[in-house]
Amino acid sequence: MPGLVRRPVVVWLLAALAVPVLLTAVLIPAKAGTTEDDLRDRSLAALQARGINRAEVDVDGRDATVAVPDGVDPGLVEDVVGGVEGVRAVRVENGPPTPPPTEAPAEEPAVAPFEVGRTSNSIRVQAAVKDKTVKDAIAAQVDKVLGEDREFDDRITIDPATGLADATTVSALIHALAIGTGDASVRYDGTTITLTGKVPDQATKATVARAAAKAVPGAVIADQLRTPAPPRSERSEACRTFQSRLSEFSRQHSIIFLSGTSIVNDETKPSVVKAAALLKSCPSTRVEVAGHTDDLGSAASSLPLSERRAAAVKATLVRLGVAEGRLLAHGYGEAFPVASNSTPDGRIANRRVELRVLQGNP
Repeated sequence: MPGLVRRPVVVWLLAALAVPVLLTAVLIPAKAGTTEDDLRDRSLAALQARGINRAEVDVDGRDATVAVPDGVDPGLVEDVVGGVEGVRAVRVENGPPTPPPTEAPAEEPAVAPFEVGRTSNSIRVQAAVKDKTVKDAIAAQVDKVLGEDREFDDRITIDPATGLADATTVSALIHALAIGTGDASVRYDGTTITLTGKVPDQATKATVARAAAKAVPGAVIADQLRTPAPPRSERSEACRTFQSRLSEFSRQHSIIFLSGTSIVNDETKPSVVKAAALLKSCPSTRVEVAGHTDDLGSAASSLPLSERRAAAVKATLVRLGVAEGRLLAHGYGEAFPVASNSTPDGRIANRRVELRVLQGNP
């Protein structure tokens, strides 16, 4: 019985001794890791506060190894990190080299403001240039385009600091503006190129705009150049009377088809030839070729038949010399009879093609 009493006491004593050992084994590594991370973070923060960036800090226990770029004072690094609470020793090493400063791209030289213009009797150049050589080169370009009726309105000044470095900027503009008469100019104010005045045609307008864009790449182009309105051509007597003559032709001459076909009957074939002669008398007027049918077929078959009739007459007119672009063929089926479909003569009259002037003609 006494042996039974002593055995549990020994077991409890062993357990009491084992628990602290186990807790120490678990907690000490975690605490050590946490301490190293904390020391590293506080060391980096202290370095950055002194303007030392791109440093790398490694902590082993309480000993810190610091890698810094070239040019950083090791003594300063040692003092800063050594002053962090908890750090025992500091070793300084060379880290990655400091990258060279990035060079800003060279800016293109700014183009000084200028103006090139013409009137009916002069060519004007107003600009600042760097030296007399540039001024003489511009004057030489003006001499090439002056002619006998114009003079050079020379407003060129010399400014070595901000003037144009060469004549290229304005030379193309001088040649482009020399075409035509009246007032026209190209003016650059430092940001926008403004084109004003009159030029003889669209081709010259495009040439001036291209020259302006080339003179100052990237500048805003405000193109206000004007071209003369095209003169309205006088309508001939034949065209002025064309619509009434076509109406009279339709009353006197029919174009009739064989039943169920797109073949013009022999009796009215001459009408197609006469229609072609009439259409060619006014080449500018557009005309509709309208096909129609009687009501003997179904509505579903009448419409395509009327379209084939219109197309057949159009093809004959084109073959006889009428421009195809003037003719619009359209079928209307049995929708618009001109006579009663209850009689043979009425049905014959409805199997027809009519010609009429299209709206919107000049």
